[in-house]
Amino acid sequence: MIRAMYTAASGMDAQQLNLDTVANNLANSATAGFRQRRLQFQDMVYQNLVAPGSASSQQTTSAGLQIGLGTRAITSEVIMTQGEFNQTGNQYDLAISGTGFFQVQLPNGTLAYTRAGNFTLTNVGNVVDPNGNPLIPSLTIPSNATSVTISPYGVVTATLPGQTTSSQLGQIQLATFPNPGGLNSLGSNLFQPSTSSGNAITDNPGGNTGMGTLQQAYLENSNVDVVTEFVQMILAQRAYESNSKVIRTADDMYSQINGLIR
Repeated sequence: MIRAMYTAASGMDAQQLNLDTVANNLANSATAGFRQRRLQFQDMVYQNLVAPGSASSQQTTSAGLQIGLGTRAITSEVIMTQGEFNQTGNQYDLAISGTGFFQVQLPNGTLAYTRAGNFTLTNVGNVVDPNGNPLIPSLTIPSNATSVTISPYGVVTATLPGQTTSSQLGQIQLATFPNPGGLNSLGSNLFQPSTSSGNAITDNPGGNTGMGTLQQAYLENSNVDVVTEFVQMILAQRAYESNSKVIRTADDMYSQINGLIR
């Protein structure tokens, strides 16, 4: 019964983490470019009361008697499904249709990656994310540009006063990873590579490496399915309740034994 209590307690801890993950997904259901996370579980060590394969007689072996000692959360995987697009009309809003991440430079000089394309301009015309991190490769928009066009393949052009044709200002590049689900979340819609994700692979949108294309004046919504998250929340609650009932049942059994002793 002591085993039952600790096993059930591990289940309650695991479902608490599961609920925390669901709560974060729901809290960011309206966050542009947000990628939901999914918690995965693993059973813990087993106590061998009878080892599998041990002899039960001279002619037969036993299948064993093993008692599991609970569960634990093992990974929190980033789910990289495409979110829906939201038309904003802002010429500096960009959505990636398909694979890829925008690249931005953090204040410490390292690169971070994001699916959120809600870019703005600084007072000198540099394209930056909402945190002021510049887009990489860097892109500067002249202050007198009358219109800016970003093609699906990342070519940035602008119409300037006195010109009859548009001038090319730069080329946006995207990055992808061998295992995007292993990226390290930094917050602020930013990711960085980890050993699990592998190193970044960069290319132009729509390039030979399978990068997605860009949609100007659109933003990608969060890929959180609110209905699915509510279902997961209910399942986590029921699993938590089941484990708490195991603890109460084990406690009742202890009480009955103590009553017999008295």
